[in-house]
Amino acid sequence: MSTETGADGRDAAAFRAEIREWLAANLTTEFDAVRGRGGPGDEHVGFEPRLAWERRLAAGGWTCIGWPERHGGRGATLAEQVVFHEELARARAPARVGIVGEGLLGPTVMAFGTEEQKQRFLGPIVAAEELWCQGYSEPGAGSDLAGVATKAVRDGDEWVVTGQKVWTSLAHWSDWCFVLCRTDPDAAKHRGLSYLLVPMRQPGVEIRPIVQLTGTSEFNEVFFDGARTALDHVVGGVNDGWKVAMGTLAFERGASTLGQQVEFAHELEAVTDAARARGATKDPVIRQRLAGAWIGLRILRYNALRTLHAMEGDDLTREGMITKLSWASWHRDLGELGIDVLGPDATVTAGPGNELGDLQRLFLWSRADTIYGGTNEIQRNVIGERALGLPRETRQPPK
Repeated sequence: MSTETGADGRDAAAFRAEIREWLAANLTTEFDAVRGRGGPGDEHVGFEPRLAWERRLAAGGWTCIGWPERHGGRGATLAEQVVFHEELARARAPARVGIVGEGLLGPTVMAFGTEEQKQRFLGPIVAAEELWCQGYSEPGAGSDLAGVATKAVRDGDEWVVTGQKVWTSLAHWSDWCFVLCRTDPDAAKHRGLSYLLVPMRQPGVEIRPIVQLTGTSEFNEVFFDGARTALDHVVGGVNDGWKVAMGTLAFERGASTLGQQVEFAHELEAVTDAARARGATKDPVIRQRLAGAWIGLRILRYNALRTLHAMEGDDLTREGMITKLSWASWHRDLGELGIDVLGPDATVTAGPGNELGDLQRLFLWSRADTIYGGTNEIQRNVIGERALGLPRETRQPPK
């Protein structure tokens, strides 16, 4: 699939010219401090100017572009969405702060929500007026999402939520959280779950930052202790939350993959520049690893293109199943290459306030890539069992 032509024949080249022109006019000096900042491992940087950028995008009609026009989007084709993400990355635009609402909650509400929920929640996402976070993982329910213990009990015309979520990205900036809760404790694990929309700024919600290897805190623990939400803030029906939660996870694959790869290309360029500056390219092993990284990034792109092409036909392919495993392993290896290029200097922080350098931060953050969003081990099980049809892994019963 060409990134310049969609399945419906619409020419994305004109769309590319339009977004480039808009970015040239709107990425003004007020955003200089956060140009190219705020991505994974760097999300602590410049929230306020990045929020201002999100609202600048909204004012220009550049949020939620893939949503249908009736819900405030542009109805952009898949090819146009790919172009959009690529051009944002090439222009070194600040990283988005509304991606959870736009990419996960919004499509979920459109697919499973009531008309009242669509009217209430979609508009503020488009306008960048409300930010969202995801309440899935718990200390005892990471890969086994069906094991969540956070409970919601009905009290009149409200739900009362009690429990703990963990690894909740951007919770400290969010206005709302979609929370997978147990509403029927007597039902089987995958049943008795409900998908609740819970306001974050209320008594009974405590947010504690989790300090990462980088010394920053992009994600958090969230404690619900009698937090409340309206009775009609259940998406998809009471005790039908598992289906809705799986729907949300399905929306995580999409056109932003190719934009992510443009960011990866910037990082590879930084590693290559550092290798040249330090004379490391004279080392044949370093040269070979740089070449391997370049080749690997091209393979990621080709796999993303064929996966997106299959998505146009609503067919989840084997290629799609290897996406997370492929890019996470590639990115981790790039972080290791960057730290090897720095050599002994990698052990010293030279930035103001002992701030990590770009390659140091890349190395430390990319260690997490093969863990979050499904560990490499889980990804291999998924590929083996669902793509290759191999027997399911033997699971030991709990003692």
